[in-house]
Amino acid sequence: MSFQKILVALDDSQLSKVVFNRALEMAQANHARMMLFHCVSQEMSGESLAVLPVELGLYPELMDNAYQTEHLRVEQRIEQVQGMLAEYSKTATVLEVPTEFDYKIGDAGECLCQVAKNWGSDVIVLGRRGRTGWAEALLGSVSNYVGHRAPCSVLVIQQVEMLESMAL
Repeated sequence: MSFQKILVALDDSQLSKVVFNRALEMAQANHARMMLFHCVSQEMSGESLAVLPVELGLYPELMDNAYQTEHLRVEQRIEQVQGMLAEYSKTATVLEVPTEFDYKIGDAGECLCQVAKNWGSDVIVLGRRGRTGWAEALLGSVSNYVGHRAPCSVLVIQQVEMLESMAL
């Protein structure tokens, strides 16, 4: 099976380095294009700030300051994400792999599936931290969501694989 459009889900974890390297190997072997992607969580986007009425005794100026602070924090995070994706993209471009990158704000699993559909991905490469049981139920699993709902093939890089590659 040959993959021509590889969507790579990245964050700023050590596991993402392994995910990127695996996707890069696939892209080189298949002469494929890569889309590097990150999803900024909705909690980080400022949507988590509730709109509270002034009747609760909150000063409008304090709420305005809180919103401005949150907005600045989101802008800083987006700049970090763009920088991270640009660095990965530069590495791929030096190795002559056609690469683009993007980010979205929202739920990671939903965003990944939507980007895969819109971009026409043949495969999504992403990491799995290995949560199980209650941790997975409470915190969720992006890899599980994507594996069940993606419009294309999915390659999940396990946390265990990361440890093995670091040992080499």
